[in-house]
Amino acid sequence: MATPVRDGRPPFAALAGERLEKLFDALPSPCYLLDEGALRRNGEMMARLAQRTGCKLLLAQKAFSNYDLYPTLAPYLAGTEASGLYEARLGREELPDKEVHVFCGAYREDEFEPLLTYADHIVFNSPRQLAKFGPRAKRVGKSLGLRINPECSTQEGHAIYDPCAPGSRLGTTRSQWDAQMTPELVSLLDGLHFHTLCEQDSDALETTLQAVEAWFGDVLPRMSWLNFGGGHHITRPGYDLPRLEGCIRHAQERWGVEVYLEPGEAWALNAGYLRASVLDVLQNGETSIAILDASAACHMPDVLEMPYRPPLLGGGEPGEQPYTYRLGGPTCLAGDVIGDYSFSAPLEEGDSLLFGDMAIYTTCKNNTFNGMPLPAIWVRRENGGLEELVSFGYDDFKGRLGRRN
Repeated sequence: MATPVRDGRPPFAALAGERLEKLFDALPSPCYLLDEGALRRNGEMMARLAQRTGCKLLLAQKAFSNYDLYPTLAPYLAGTEASGLYEARLGREELPDKEVHVFCGAYREDEFEPLLTYADHIVFNSPRQLAKFGPRAKRVGKSLGLRINPECSTQEGHAIYDPCAPGSRLGTTRSQWDAQMTPELVSLLDGLHFHTLCEQDSDALETTLQAVEAWFGDVLPRMSWLNFGGGHHITRPGYDLPRLEGCIRHAQERWGVEVYLEPGEAWALNAGYLRASVLDVLQNGETSIAILDASAACHMPDVLEMPYRPPLLGGGEPGEQPYTYRLGGPTCLAGDVIGDYSFSAPLEEGDSLLFGDMAIYTTCKNNTFNGMPLPAIWVRRENGGLEELVSFGYDDFKGRLGRRN
């Protein structure tokens, strides 16, 4: 059974009118292709949201951290969100005039001092971490927050991405707050942070915000900001923007807080591709199989982790077109399967394929399992020109496993 495509996306709209043969001839296989124009269109949509509501929008670098394209997004960003020291440093170095926010499940002692040189806002996961590191950060002028857990699950089918699941390690519940948050600790806080969504519409945010109000409404008037976290699919066609804007205004008016959002996918949704080629075609019983030079496990790990079935240019649902194939990678992992797709003609060795929505959770999550080479990263500029940003080789595989000679 095929896993679902992320709903509502037009992943190849930016290529309308493009001569694909020319595009494929210019690119190595496999390679990522980032689309500068699509990034800008997403940024412009986000900027209009900020202008209408006064909220501040951050780029969650865990989803998209290709810093060569940060200048394209810079005019629309209030800053970046980091999950630790390295991402915080990247945000500070590449967007030095923007805010740097960081949240980590737990901070390391040996990394916290360097972190203070990069971050403006530091969010803690627990009262204990706030007590350990908060006074030090406060003394040097950092804005401090605590991640809360409103204990309100709104996700269906993606338990791995549900921070409100029973026993979650992410966020402070109200019972934990009541047991551990002394007046001294509360006085350290400037804001609260929650992140409960994953690729969801604003109805889920509205439900979550009601739970936040129920559990922490008495605390919020003492805060200066509230961070709605990420997972908001703002740039997806059909997303309910008026409802989102209502949520933002409710928080602003009810508690007098500045509202932050830190989406990742929304900035780079449908702004990248993965070019691949067919290496072999084989038959196992009634299943036709095509082995590609691109791997789900190595080059698009979210396909297996989510899981989901990525869009493919010219590829239909199984049985929709005359020839159906299971597309898989060349690794030894039996489950290295991208999905089942149908085509108008049989696949042959050397055929080029183009997967969509490959700017997010790809280049920042890929790996070299089995010694698989990392795909080069290219960019399609707004004028249609193609430019290689970086390529990788054997040294990139070997260098992370042992001594660098």
